[in-house]
Amino acid sequence: MHETTSRLNLFEFWGIDPNDEHQATNRLRADRIPAIPYIWKYKDMYPVLLEAAEVIPMEMSERRSIIMVNPALRPIVATVSTLFAAYRINTPHEMMPPHRHSPNAIRFGLTGDTNFTGVHGENITFGPGDLVLTPHDTWHNHGNGPDEASVNLSVLDMPLVNILNATYFEFDYREMENGKLVEKKIQSANVPDDYSQRYYGTGGLTPRFINHHRGAGTSSPMFVYRWEDTDKLLRRVRDHEGSPYEGILVEYTNPTTGGPVYKTMTFFTQLLRPGEKLLPVRQNASQICTVFKGSGSSIIGGKTFQWEPFDTFCIPGGDWYEHANTSTEDAIILVSSDEPTLRALGFSLKHGKNRDGETVVLESSTQREA
Repeated sequence: MHETTSRLNLFEFWGIDPNDEHQATNRLRADRIPAIPYIWKYKDMYPVLLEAAEVIPMEMSERRSIIMVNPALRPIVATVSTLFAAYRINTPHEMMPPHRHSPNAIRFGLTGDTNFTGVHGENITFGPGDLVLTPHDTWHNHGNGPDEASVNLSVLDMPLVNILNATYFEFDYREMENGKLVEKKIQSANVPDDYSQRYYGTGGLTPRFINHHRGAGTSSPMFVYRWEDTDKLLRRVRDHEGSPYEGILVEYTNPTTGGPVYKTMTFFTQLLRPGEKLLPVRQNASQICTVFKGSGSSIIGGKTFQWEPFDTFCIPGGDWYEHANTSTEDAIILVSSDEPTLRALGFSLKHGKNRDGETVVLESSTQREA
C-alpha cells in the first residue's frame, strides 16, 4: 500500500502504533518545518554591508540589502515563517527608482541622519529610531542624502504573502503630465514633507477634514513615526511598573483606528530598565527583535543569546522566551510581530509563567483556559 499511496501522492493519515493514540496527528505535525531561535550579530553584518556598498553600485542593482535567513527555513527566504528582516545600506546621493509591491514593509533607521524614503508623494528623510511605512501596493522609493552612508532595517511580510500566492512587484512608475502618463525615475512630492506629523502627530486627535485613504488605503495613513515622539513617551512612562512579562511595551498604531499599522504585522518599542528581568512568555505569534540601544540577554527555546545595539534575533511562535537587561543603562528593542494575522484568524494565544512557575493564559482569541 505504501507504494500505491506514494505513487498517487497521498499521505497516510493514520497511526499504526497501539501505544500511541495520537500518532496520526503527530505524524501530520511532524512535516511542519519550524523556524529556530537565532541571532544575527551586527558586528558581523556591517562589514558585509560595507563590502556590498563597494562592489554593488546602484547602476547594477536597485537593491542592496542582506536578508536574515533562518537556518531552519532554508531555502525559503524568511527570518521567521511569516516575516523577514534585512539590513540595508545606502551611500551618499543614492536614489533608487519608484516601485510598489504587494507585501507591506517598514524601514527603521539605525545609522545616519539622511536616510530617505518617498511614499505616495510624501518625502521622508529619517534617522536613527524613526520608523517609516511603505504599505502594500503603494508607490515608494528609497535613497540617501549627501552627508554619509546610512544603514536601516527593513521588515516585510513577504513570506506570508508568498504562502498566499499574492506576491507581485511593479516598477514602471508613471505620473500625469499635460494630460499624459509619463514614466518617471523620481516620484514627485504632492504633500508637505512633514505631512504625517502635521496631521497625525498629535496623539488622540485626528483631523476630520482630510482623506485618510493614502496609497492602497489598507494601512495607517501616518507614514513616519519619529523617534523623538517615541522617546518622549518612553521617558514619560519609564517609572511605571510595566508588565512583568513584557516590561514597558508601546505599539505603533494607526491613528484612525487605534489598531496596528498593518493588518498583517505590528511593531513595538520595548524598554527594559537596568537589571530588569522579565518572566517567561510563550505565544504563537512570531517576532523579530532588533536592539536599538543597550545590551542584555534573552533565553529563547532554552538557549541563551547575548545581544547589543543593532543585533537582530528572532523568536519563533511557540517558543518560550524571557528577556533581561544585564547592563546599567536602558535597553530598547524594536519588536516586529505577525500578531495581527493570528488575531484576525482567531488563532492568537499567549501564555506566561508567573513567579510561582505556574503557566497562565495572558491572551487568547477564544478566552480559553490554560
